[in-house]
Amino acid sequence: MDFFISYILHIADISELNLPKSCAITFPNGKDDLMYFEVSIRPDEGYYSGGNFLFSFQVSPIYPHEAPKVKCKTKVYHPNIDLEGNVCLNILREDWKPVLNINTIIYGLYHLFTEPNSEDPLNHDAAAVLRDNPKLFESNVRRAMTGGYVGQNFFPRCI
Repeated sequence: MDFFISYILHIADISELNLPKSCAITFPNGKDDLMYFEVSIRPDEGYYSGGNFLFSFQVSPIYPHEAPKVKCKTKVYHPNIDLEGNVCLNILREDWKPVLNINTIIYGLYHLFTEPNSEDPLNHDAAAVLRDNPKLFESNVRRAMTGGYVGQNFFPRCI
């Protein structure tokens, strides 16, 4: 058990995570693979309120000197997440520093759902709608979250 605890501490102080109540962490591969885990985020405010969004985290062997690889496993209509699940969050790229941790990333992801950023998009269409027509953006988000088409793209229900 000491190995288990020290291993968790080694991969970003997981045991000391202070997650928002709307976030949860699971280890789908069990204790044999603590470098891979999933985080579910259920925003309780904003455009995405009530949705459930799942992210995979793959932690590098050289963490914390390299940011974890994070993908959104839930197809989502979002300016900062593309349809392949790539996430545009500055601390996962150029602003990563070894003093940051998993907790910081999870709060950053949560913040993307409460305050999507049209200024740094991966999904340029969603960003343009958010910027130019917030009411239509809200309608598109609801349509996508309840399982439907936005343009040519189908989004499975996540609410």
